[in-house]
Amino acid sequence: MVRFQLELHAFKMIIPSMKISLSAFVLLFGIGVLHGSDRIVSVEYPPSTKPGELVYGVTYNLWIPDGVKHLRAIIVHQHGCGVGACKGGETAAYDLHWQALARKWDCALLGPSYHQGEGDDCRKWCDPRNGSEKRFLQGLKDLAKKAKHPELAKIPWCLWGHSGGGFWASLMHTLHPERIVAIWFRSGTAFGYWEKGEAPKPKLSNAMFKVPMVCNPGVGERDHKRMHKAWNGTLAMFKAYRAKGAPIAFAPDPRTVHECGDSRYLAIPFFDACLDQRLPEKPGTPLRPIDSEQAWLAPLLGEKAVEHEMFDGDRIQSVWLPNEKVAKAWAEYVATGVTEDHTPPPPPLRVMAKDAGNETIHLTWSAHADFESGVRQFVVYRNGKELARVPEKPKGRFGRPLFQNMSYHDTPEKPLPKMTFTDKDAASSKGTDYAVATVNGVGDISTPTVAVILK
Repeated sequence: MVRFQLELHAFKMIIPSMKISLSAFVLLFGIGVLHGSDRIVSVEYPPSTKPGELVYGVTYNLWIPDGVKHLRAIIVHQHGCGVGACKGGETAAYDLHWQALARKWDCALLGPSYHQGEGDDCRKWCDPRNGSEKRFLQGLKDLAKKAKHPELAKIPWCLWGHSGGGFWASLMHTLHPERIVAIWFRSGTAFGYWEKGEAPKPKLSNAMFKVPMVCNPGVGERDHKRMHKAWNGTLAMFKAYRAKGAPIAFAPDPRTVHECGDSRYLAIPFFDACLDQRLPEKPGTPLRPIDSEQAWLAPLLGEKAVEHEMFDGDRIQSVWLPNEKVAKAWAEYVATGVTEDHTPPPPPLRVMAKDAGNETIHLTWSAHADFESGVRQFVVYRNGKELARVPEKPKGRFGRPLFQNMSYHDTPEKPLPKMTFTDKDAASSKGTDYAVATVNGVGDISTPTVAVILK
């Protein structure tokens, strides 16, 4: 892509006023494909009336990054209970920031969406023993065929779950520990329920306590009349699993109650570290154990972590963190509810400017999210001067203002924004030079990518 941008700059310097067609540009520069082939593959199942099968319908949306011949793992972004959460899950696979994590490690990104109605019993899906485990495994097999990636049926998973999704993930953990790279429990686990006899207690295995995990409740849940179970359950789970030697962290969010807030800014680097340490180098071989030498530790409900050999507190109840980078992000997050980003975002890709007639130019582009902080907006330039920002005023009801407005459920809200801009006053400016830059989640701007002018 860098070569493409340099060649385009050189071409515009040689013949600055020329307009060319797409086919002519491809012929001139030898570029066979200008549009990426990232894709979404979906399967949908109706509700079943057969005993032991899932009583709700479900849709699985799977995002696959461009150019990956063999996928290495699946990142599962599992929504919580209720109609609103199920609707929120519909867009999980379209999330640019989570896609950046998946792309880095040649992973697929899966967003399930259960068809739970108003007042329906959530346990009938969030307890995987009620049929959602079998449907999930079937979904992976069918997606494997549809996507022509047979490995999807066998590769390991990163499980992210919110509320009822955390309940689901904690029980999938008991059923398939050997397939799980890592788990993020956002305000939810079944642990407290099975310990009190409110759900059938699963069989726990030694393999479970080798899976790295993070318990991430909102501090506002601790004394909340209805949501306190999320705090109590995840804290009890942390203590019980850590006493077994499990690599598990407790990361309370100081700014939220049950909503997901800006938790992704710690969840993504956590999964990044675990994928780095655990993914096998050879496909089809077991997950590698976590690298204990890289671990950092912190006191429970503390705000400072140190290298594991330097920790002099109670190790049985210490917060475990996979490496120094995550430890520093954790310390920042538990203090402020967010993490900072000091890296520039990648520039946009495939910026096209098409003459739409009537003195109007229509621009389109694509972009990869900044791995550390996502995408806030885009800056459109005309003849080297800022013309507009897309969107003009990003929204952030539950966290940082972003290009994809985040919902309560850590998913993009509908309608999903498009990377387009129409200049309806092109005649007021001499020349037709356009460029687009990316603004990341903390406001840093990338180098602009010059547009290809199309007829």
